[in-house]
Amino acid sequence: MNQYLTKNDLQKTLMSIVNPLRPFYKQEVGKLHLGSHGTVYSEDTRGVEAFLRPLWGLGPYFTSEDDEELLETYIQGVTAGTNPESDFYWGDVTDYDQLIVEMASLSTTLLLNKEKIWERLTDTEQTHLANWLIQVNEHEIPRNNWYFFRILVNVALKKCGRPFSQKQIDSDFDVINQFYCENGWYFDGEETQFDYYISFAIHYYSLVYARFMAEEDPERVKVIKERATKFAQTFKYWFDSTGEALPFGRSLTYRFAQVSFFSALVFADVEAIPWGEIKGLISRHLDNWQKKEIFSTDGLLTVGYHYQNLVFAEGYNAPGSPYWALKTFLLLAVPDEHPYWSAEALPLTIEKRTLALPESKNFYQYNQDLTHLQAFPAGQFVMYQNHPQAKYSKFVYSTKFGFSVPKTDYWYYEGNYDSTLALAKDGHYFRPKDLDTAYSILEDRIIHEWQPWNDVFVKSTIIPLETCHVRIHEIETKEELAAYDGGFSVPFHGKLPEADANKIVASSEIGTSSVEGVYGYQTAEIVRTEPNTNLFYKRTMLPYLKAVIKPGTHLLISIVSGVMPNESIDKPVIEQQGERIYVKQQEKMIEINVGCRRMK
Repeated sequence: MNQYLTKNDLQKTLMSIVNPLRPFYKQEVGKLHLGSHGTVYSEDTRGVEAFLRPLWGLGPYFTSEDDEELLETYIQGVTAGTNPESDFYWGDVTDYDQLIVEMASLSTTLLLNKEKIWERLTDTEQTHLANWLIQVNEHEIPRNNWYFFRILVNVALKKCGRPFSQKQIDSDFDVINQFYCENGWYFDGEETQFDYYISFAIHYYSLVYARFMAEEDPERVKVIKERATKFAQTFKYWFDSTGEALPFGRSLTYRFAQVSFFSALVFADVEAIPWGEIKGLISRHLDNWQKKEIFSTDGLLTVGYHYQNLVFAEGYNAPGSPYWALKTFLLLAVPDEHPYWSAEALPLTIEKRTLALPESKNFYQYNQDLTHLQAFPAGQFVMYQNHPQAKYSKFVYSTKFGFSVPKTDYWYYEGNYDSTLALAKDGHYFRPKDLDTAYSILEDRIIHEWQPWNDVFVKSTIIPLETCHVRIHEIETKEELAAYDGGFSVPFHGKLPEADANKIVASSEIGTSSVEGVYGYQTAEIVRTEPNTNLFYKRTMLPYLKAVIKPGTHLLISIVSGVMPNESIDKPVIEQQGERIYVKQQEKMIEINVGCRRMK
């Protein structure tokens, strides 16, 4: 039974997440020390982050609930942390400072609770807080969603009657608008990044702005709401009918922030899709996450995804970072009389089970009952963060099989190169597909052109079909290569299945992963992968196809499938006639022209 439908349900859930933090609040004023692993920023900053991030949920909670102990803890921590004379001062802000990120939850909390927090401060305390926040206007920040941190700070100062910069707000919005594409989709600073920062950052902050600046800035707010409405029509394609969200991109340790955009829609009173559909998306998503091993034995949110996992974490994932997930609890600031609360939670509504959406640099496909979502991205990558090939550039991502990141690239099993083609020149130091040099997202296929070495050129055509997809790789190389084409990883429970000459099937309780070589491969094999490399499952096995290819041009064709336990594969018929490949499934016929050539 879903327990996330009423405001009371959400209040109880939030308190169940926050209560384990209470002992830590008593250890130091204005900081929480929740763990020992490091980040790119200092231990002191990690403590500030851990203290302020719960405000993403507590700020909305304070609007209607009185928890004097927590409220006083935060007032004491904020006044001490922003007082330069205090022993607990958080410090002066510098360029690209993580403290700027944490200003966003504090600013939003001030906007939500001016009377309860700001007006309880003395004039001196208000001055200290305002002076600490306004430092953001004096420093360089990354050219991405961070620009909204500065916008929120200036809006909060404006609403609190303190000096702010309207010029800074306007110029920062000018930068954000340069990220806009079409149909509600932005990119996050780089045109290769279409990830959750579009939903839980850019749109989320836009809608917070819209709620508080509707009277002062009606034209901008109108555009914000229009774009959010368009975005909602296709962002819902990032969720399956069970509530599982698409595992894709960076910052996945923020977990149920994945659905926070829909909370922001309600908060800003934008019925982009029916309230009942929004309630269904949010409630199923929260219910799904509460069934995962996301808490430590003492009740703290951990760095990880379906389980605690530092292997895939980014360098900015500190022990307190996962509390970014509390953004979804913005719903608690929505008035009791809002129609969202009385709406019936409705099932996921998907108009097209297969959708090519170039503006999001992705192609989406559902199974018949919408319980399994697969996404086929192209042209995506992230710069200067770990595991970019794994998080952005695989051929396919799944809400049932997850995806894996490498521990190292020396042995294939350590890399767990699922859902991608990985190449090696000497059987070691594998190179999987990374950023495309060129790509196309068409109505019936996704085409990648990529270059793992200067003397190796690959064109990979991916054809999504019912219950499977076809991969066609055209490879031009000047050296001998080993090519490993990985299927989906599945849970491993002690025994590896046997392979046929050109096919292997790996069955598990969550579904079946299979790969079949149609042309060009010598063997089908399976390997037990390095533990803790898959985001969903701690131990996995990976079926793959292998080909050793000589210098020259080569064609590799495979059928890759990941199906649910109640599904069977509808195997396509694949024929080659000269430089044309014909793929037929039921009444569908797709023609592919091949003929490997040096790609531009």
